[in-house]
Amino acid sequence: MPNKIDLKTITDWSVLIGTGISIYYLCSRLLNDAEIGPLGRSKESRQRQETQWKRLCEKSPDFANLELNAYEQSILASVITPEEINITFEDIGGLDHIVSELNESVIYPLTMPELYTNGSLLQAPSGVLLYGPPGCGKTMLAKSLALESGANFISVRMSTLMDKYYGESNKMVDALFSLANKIEPCIIFIDEIDSVLRERTSFDHEVTANLKAEFMTLWDGLISSRRIMVVGATNRINDIDDAFLRRLPKRFYISLPNAEQRSHILQVLLKGTELDDEFDLEAVVARTDGMSGSDLKELCREAALKAAKEYIKKKRMQAKEGETNPDATLLKVRPLRTSDFTGVNEEPNNLGLD
Repeated sequence: MPNKIDLKTITDWSVLIGTGISIYYLCSRLLNDAEIGPLGRSKESRQRQETQWKRLCEKSPDFANLELNAYEQSILASVITPEEINITFEDIGGLDHIVSELNESVIYPLTMPELYTNGSLLQAPSGVLLYGPPGCGKTMLAKSLALESGANFISVRMSTLMDKYYGESNKMVDALFSLANKIEPCIIFIDEIDSVLRERTSFDHEVTANLKAEFMTLWDGLISSRRIMVVGATNRINDIDDAFLRRLPKRFYISLPNAEQRSHILQVLLKGTELDDEFDLEAVVARTDGMSGSDLKELCREAALKAAKEYIKKKRMQAKEGETNPDATLLKVRPLRTSDFTGVNEEPNNLGLD
């Protein structure tokens, strides 16, 4: 007689197999969560951290003896060495008065700390705030400060500090300041600082409130050698909490450029660009009243694009007609004219060809 099928055995095996599959997917999910957490690092993140650490050690061999915890290693991905920055004060037009004051407030304390340790009155500021309309060069100024002073640069983003696990954000803030202390001289740059350190209210989430409190506590205790500087940039200074503003005593208003500053910015942007013999810079300056430095850069790009489009049209026309004219090889992009700038806002922003 054939063996009877035992339904209970089949049921038990089904439950066992189902449980195994569930445990497998649960473990996979937990490992995935760990991978994207503050201590888990993706392959790209690990490569970025290792690259930055090698650059830091090449710059200062003493760093090789430092021991970094997992949180500090995570912050390494946000570190930028001065050698990676290609923006100098000469690349920023129209802000000479701001540059002069930043030399006194930031660069001298970072490069000559002994000058600021001889008394209680002569001390470096605990922080610097750059504020004003968007597109006026605040971020460029911060990066050029790191290059000119030779300081390491940590660019802080909200996503770098915030974490879904309770208490991890505070540890990331602690790692930010401890790493800055280890790799000094260092500039901690917080772009759009109002989004990170906005005014505290009773409606703040507990995690956000704890992060701000931790930030203030560590900020007060971080400056011992005065070779660490917190630099913030914002378009909305009124949204920053008063307690944080007190820790940013040096504040610089970066306004929209006036005519003289626009002239300087345009000269910097057009440096190395071939211009028509009758090019009228003053006419362009007069036409660009109310524009920011970013707007002027886009204006110059659009003007160069006009000349490039004419070159492309001629090149395509020659190819279409099959011309064998030997002078065709002499075809080149024409110099920029004044009309390329004064008429750029009157034409549609279309990159296509007619």
